[in-house]
Amino acid sequence: MFENLSLRLEKAIKTLKGQGRITEINVAETVKEIRRALLDADVSFKIAKEFTSGIKDKAIGQNVLTSISPGQLMTKIVNDEMVELLGGSKTDINLKGSPAVILIAGLQGSGKTTFTGKLAHHLKSKGRSPYIIACDVYRPAAIEQIKVLGQLVGVPVYFEDNNKDPKQIAANGIKQAKILSHDIVIIDTAGRLSIDEEMMTEIADIKKTVNPSETLFVVDSMTGQDAVNTAKAFNDRLDFDGVVLTKLDGDTRGGAALSIKSVVNKPIKFVSMGEKPEALDIFYPDRMASRILGMGDIVSLVEKAQLTYDAEEAERLDKRLRKNEFNFEDFLKQINQIKKMGNLKDLMGMIPGVGKAMKDIDISDDSFKHIEAMIHSMTPRERQNPEIIDGNRKKRIAAGSGNTIIEVNKLMKQYEDMRKMIKSMNKMRPLR
Repeated sequence: MFENLSLRLEKAIKTLKGQGRITEINVAETVKEIRRALLDADVSFKIAKEFTSGIKDKAIGQNVLTSISPGQLMTKIVNDEMVELLGGSKTDINLKGSPAVILIAGLQGSGKTTFTGKLAHHLKSKGRSPYIIACDVYRPAAIEQIKVLGQLVGVPVYFEDNNKDPKQIAANGIKQAKILSHDIVIIDTAGRLSIDEEMMTEIADIKKTVNPSETLFVVDSMTGQDAVNTAKAFNDRLDFDGVVLTKLDGDTRGGAALSIKSVVNKPIKFVSMGEKPEALDIFYPDRMASRILGMGDIVSLVEKAQLTYDAEEAERLDKRLRKNEFNFEDFLKQINQIKKMGNLKDLMGMIPGVGKAMKDIDISDDSFKHIEAMIHSMTPRERQNPEIIDGNRKKRIAAGSGNTIIEVNKLMKQYEDMRKMIKSMNKMRPLR
């Protein structure tokens, strides 16, 4: 996410020369490179110019403290301006109402239905009782898709097979939600391949009928400035409350994320990456700016870890580690914990300084599959007692998992190295 933009901005800031003061002369090339980087990321010229003009005005004449370099000071100035460009501060969704009604809008293919399932999962994890209403009566299999997603996240879905009036379906669904005592309703509406009057009239009529507490516009971030233009057209007609950026894990240049707040003056509220129900993040402008500038996002990483944290399992593992009893069963459980946190490359990018190093490295969500296959090819006794795995057992494990003996030996070495590290750590702390 934003890899190319991050590298270009880092390179631009490094061009800043001179000490003591930042002047118009030594800042000119830096500002020019920043503007080029933004334009290359598909940010409109007007926004790129306003952004760099703000940086230049704040930077010129700034005294550079002896403890920092001009580049470090410029990084702070760029970061502050980018936070403002992205919206300034986090904006929560409005969940007032009984039930609170959230209306989802956007073009076909933007990821509306997938986001609806993710939002339901997110709200359910916060202790709420969401209810999904399927109002896309046009796209083939749309209702089936949302029913599958609802079942996956454990949230009921309201639909009407023989009704083609989305306004009536929405109204009926809200009545049913009240009867079933659900406190939040999420309405998934139909999209079109392009903006048209029929589509705008329908979504506006649904909004008038259900009077939602929150209207979210879902936009595919990979479409760049087209996404921004679409958002403006929808907002002019619908006056939505916030934006959801989807497919940020794709080959996106970042133009939509950086431009949309300035164009429609509505906050980005969520960002969505991947297909897993957990792959949804609340949008924090300061954290996103930090990641774009290669400074990582440790806070979000810790929050993701906390969401998947199992206190009872952690206590059990800690006791085993202290007794040097760590085995392949424990190894497998830890892999599953990591996978629950989301896209691996995106997680690594949250660690300061790691994002740049990971640029040309392809880390797939399937990266652990060959390790899991080898562990699953072991017998329960082998997983619990790795020391009994000899040459013949390694051959069987390799054959059963579709790997080579070399890969099995590599796994065994990793396991032994981990055991040695744990043993040395245990010597530094007393047993409880």
